[in-house]
Amino acid sequence: MVTIYHNPRCTKSRETLALLEKKGVKPQIVEYLKTPPDAAELKRLLKMLGKSPRELLRSKEAKEAGLDKASLSDDQIIAGMVKNPIVIERPIVVNGARAALGRPPESVLKIL
Repeated sequence: MVTIYHNPRCTKSRETLALLEKKGVKPQIVEYLKTPPDAAELKRLLKMLGKSPRELLRSKEAKEAGLDKASLSDDQIIAGMVKNPIVIERPIVVNGARAALGRPPESVLKIL
């Protein structure tokens, strides 16, 4: 089962979803702004992506939420992501134990 953490207002997220559907994939769609991942799920996604919490922050939104401070720990950033899911870079596509960030959208093809 393929899952996409999706924001329908985001161009890259819409492009990634369209690419998946064009490839015949019917992913489970998680609108993460309506149903944000909890800390455990974020840690799982980060591990699959091979990224640190800071690497998954959207810079403008993180600054607005006060999550751009170098002094914040990974756990503090994750807690901020749970509280303010808009700061999470998107889209994230998960296929089994593998995940990819859809920036650019074609980067998700490697996990299909």
